[in-house]
Amino acid sequence: MSAAVQERKQGDGLMEDAGTYVAAADLGPEEMIEAGREVIRTEARALGLLGEAIGSSFADAVERLAGTSGRVVVSGMGKSGHIGCKIAATLASTGTPAMFVHPGEASHGDLGMITRGDAVLALSNSGETSELRDLTLYTRRFDIPLIAMVGRAKSTLAETADAVLLVPEVGEACPMGLAPTTSTTCMLALGDALAVALLRRRGFTPHDFALFHPGGKLGSQLMRVEELMHKGDDLPLIASGSLLSDAVLEMTGKRLGCVGVVDGDGLLTGIITDGDIRRQMSADLLSRRVEEVMTKDPRRIGPRALAAEAVNEMNLRGPRPITVLFVVEDGRPIGALHLHDCLRAGIA
Repeated sequence: MSAAVQERKQGDGLMEDAGTYVAAADLGPEEMIEAGREVIRTEARALGLLGEAIGSSFADAVERLAGTSGRVVVSGMGKSGHIGCKIAATLASTGTPAMFVHPGEASHGDLGMITRGDAVLALSNSGETSELRDLTLYTRRFDIPLIAMVGRAKSTLAETADAVLLVPEVGEACPMGLAPTTSTTCMLALGDALAVALLRRRGFTPHDFALFHPGGKLGSQLMRVEELMHKGDDLPLIASGSLLSDAVLEMTGKRLGCVGVVDGDGLLTGIITDGDIRRQMSADLLSRRVEEVMTKDPRRIGPRALAAEAVNEMNLRGPRPITVLFVVEDGRPIGALHLHDCLRAGIA
């Protein structure tokens, strides 16, 4: 190599490709913006083709995975492996037990993690990934369902699998056509499609989702009213026909700023709040009956409702915001939820 070429290599950030040195392009801001947009457009076109291509083979894959008594074992090499890890995590969090097994480690003992009750989802854009060979043979030997996510229908992996999820052959967004970009985006989207289809197939509910996401903001938003409500001896209740003086004592002792009024059958008929008492302050107030002061047919919520729904009910429904909701079953109060309880739990 000449001294001039060496100097250019050090000074201009040259790239070596198969022995050829090419100067790095001097892109201005507009060119960089357009380069980024072109990648997004290329991948968006591929996702459009992928959506149109989903058909009977996708339904077949969903049914095979739904019928699995064990786990979905996801595997892939390189960038496909990284995508596979995310797919396994998404499946597991949406009701389909799943795990990722590295194909190289599988050949050195981790095949023992895979049982006859499992199914394997193997990712390979070429369909010829040599590291998947032992894993593929293992599924054939023990009659383990094999789903292939590939970019070539006529490939060893696709022709060996029980069901094939085909990634459209539209080329990578990389200008050299080498770096996995479009193909991995499509694999990621296909994995999401599988997870959501399985979620719906299994009848997965928001409550089930909350069980798998107890932490962070998502976990708090999925909390149920029954998990936060005051109940038992902490529930402020007074019988209809009682004096307001007794209602004030009950309200003061339970510290929720309100008291619920129940009839002879235990049904909730009204609520009295601190505000109600202040608005109707008079010399004879404490000697009046609770029915004269209470708000009839108060807003209420069920114990299985999401706490976020309760916050919405307090803030957006009715003529004005409120801070307490009584929790009822069959018309009978079983708890009370204060807005501050929701705020402390991170629900706003």
